[in-house]
Amino acid sequence: MTVKKLSAAMLAVLVLAGCEGQFNTLRDKERAESDAAETESLNEIMLNLAEPDQAVEYFRAAVAKEPDRVDMKRSLAQSLVRAKRYSEAAFVYEQLVESGNASAEDRIEYADALVRNGAWDTARAQLNAVPPTVETFDRYFLEAIVADHFKEWKKADSFYDIARGLTPRPAQVYNNWGISKQTRGDLDSAEKLFKQAIASDPQLFPAKNNLVIIRGKRKIYELPVIPTTETERAILMYNLAQEAIKNGDIEIAKGLLEAAIDLHPQYFEPAVRLLASL
Repeated sequence: MTVKKLSAAMLAVLVLAGCEGQFNTLRDKERAESDAAETESLNEIMLNLAEPDQAVEYFRAAVAKEPDRVDMKRSLAQSLVRAKRYSEAAFVYEQLVESGNASAEDRIEYADALVRNGAWDTARAQLNAVPPTVETFDRYFLEAIVADHFKEWKKADSFYDIARGLTPRPAQVYNNWGISKQTRGDLDSAEKLFKQAIASDPQLFPAKNNLVIIRGKRKIYELPVIPTTETERAILMYNLAQEAIKNGDIEIAKGLLEAAIDLHPQYFEPAVRLLASL
């Protein structure tokens, strides 16, 4: 009777021990999953919200600690792009490509870093290696920019047109496309595209400036009817004055510079110096 009781008690202890072991395993698994989620969350914060150089140091240390982590290398490259350290970013992307771990998106981002670094041939090679089924805005916008560089105008037009249809905010596409048309000497098309850029994003000052310069080249010395601040109008008048000087219209340039100086809410030193030189 006693033996049976002891056996039952021992069995209960063994069952409890087994349950405890399973509980510890489950708890360890949950803790590991929680730690992984926290690490992933921290990585996301560092990549998107931290200061660019701070993010670079964070991911560089992570790669040094775990050199086989492809995701960390990818994040390091992306953080280097954010920090405008394009040559360093290109080097990291090159390592991903050579290791066979580069995704199509990696190749597109690699091409972007190469374009910013002036490595046009290599950028084109990376874009050519992206499967045709990858139809993203970034891919086609870069394709257009590269085609522009090589003066392949029909390709550029086609890629800009596709890119325009792949984003809800096409202002930058219109602006770059306008610059492309201006480079070809098609000022009418360029002016229309700059106007479309401003209509898409009234805050896009480069498009406003490009529109004014196009008009200045045609000796149209009045600012177009577009949304501007006082400071923007003053800068646009200053740039328009420079076009007037190139055209030999010195008196008109003086009037534009005087208007720019009066309009600017602060002391407009470049305009003052240029006016004095005239």
